[in-house]
Amino acid sequence: MRTYISDLKDHIGEEVTLKGWVYNYRASSKKIKFLILRDGTGLCQCVYFKGECEEEAIELFSEVTQEACVEVTGVPRIEERSPGGVELGAQKLKILSKTVDYPITPKEHGTDFLMNHRHLWLRSKKQHAALRVRAELISAIRDFFNGDGFTLVDAPIFTPSSCEGTSNLFETNYFDDKAYLSQSGQLYMEAAAAAFGKAYCFGPTFRAEKSKTRRHLIEFWMVEPEVAFNDLYDNMELAEKFVEYIIQRTIKNKAEELKILERDTSGLEKIKGEFPRLHYKEAVEIIKKENPNFIDGDDFGGTDETIISSKFDKPVFVHHFPSAIKAFYMKEDENEKGYSLSCDMLGTDGYGEIIGGGQREESIDVLQDKIKEHNLDMKDFQWYLDVRRYGSFPHSGFGLGIERTVAWICGLPHIRETIPFPRMYGRLHP
Repeated sequence: MRTYISDLKDHIGEEVTLKGWVYNYRASSKKIKFLILRDGTGLCQCVYFKGECEEEAIELFSEVTQEACVEVTGVPRIEERSPGGVELGAQKLKILSKTVDYPITPKEHGTDFLMNHRHLWLRSKKQHAALRVRAELISAIRDFFNGDGFTLVDAPIFTPSSCEGTSNLFETNYFDDKAYLSQSGQLYMEAAAAAFGKAYCFGPTFRAEKSKTRRHLIEFWMVEPEVAFNDLYDNMELAEKFVEYIIQRTIKNKAEELKILERDTSGLEKIKGEFPRLHYKEAVEIIKKENPNFIDGDDFGGTDETIISSKFDKPVFVHHFPSAIKAFYMKEDENEKGYSLSCDMLGTDGYGEIIGGGQREESIDVLQDKIKEHNLDMKDFQWYLDVRRYGSFPHSGFGLGIERTVAWICGLPHIRETIPFPRMYGRLHP
């Protein structure tokens, strides 16, 4: 019966059979051979001693290659120096499939080479750890919203219109009509909030941006909650509790993976309680001290976000961005004309915007004027305006990008390592 490496501590002294792939191997002498096996749940050192294992296993060891698929039978024993604290006193070896000239070797490889072999690079220790962190983060996100009375409402990938104009959308033919790949599920969540009160969507989104920065992907995953009767301040409070929960749970449950990634989590452990909040005007004052060329009224660039976040040891909210740089649906503050009830949450360590959101405009008249101002086609938004025609209500929400959050938690320098198969400007394969 097959045993998983992660369960070996429950089978100390018992004969077990492992199946997996050869992560590494070496022969110290004719009498002793070492094989590091991986099966997706962990790594295990398998030790073959001549005289204590089948002679056939010693002879077969010469045919072992990196990433060959093998079956190993033996008896696990405690060995704190081994991966996982257990090693296998191996007795049998069966090669299920061989490899020839495995392309990723222990030597240094360039990033482009590794990205071309991403389907194989996923097997390496650090890449494997980063994606396990991603899986835990996604689980924590779902548990937070499912445990707080939210209903998951799936938004479509094909959309008849955009949230913020068509300049950065992928256009496609939809039979005799035109459609776009979704850049956000937000508009649909606004409709869902009218039906369920608290709703969220979670799925892939697309931006046709010719950007090659370390913070951008063409295809990325986003979670977007929307809550009826929440204002801007309720929204920031929800985002604050949400981020605290997902960060603390992930660093607790994936401590071993973060060690593999050499991530110092002491800073992340401080992400609890209230987060600092800055009005856009206050943020601009901070930026101008280090970037005097910044123009008041502009949106923040990566450097500007880093300047702000470097002043705090927790994520920081910047709210009330100028209405002119925000989407048509963002509500303007009635008491501060020209400024919107919007907010961004900036992560620590220079990772930039983690969350973007705010309070939505609930007036159908104002929305119609905004749609015209943004040169959008009114007929594409009739369904969206129905949410205001039939029982309009104040509401707010936000979006959190999974990949940027994974990069932040893992301390990764580039977002490309946070998703199994990244889609970036200039890269569609594998």
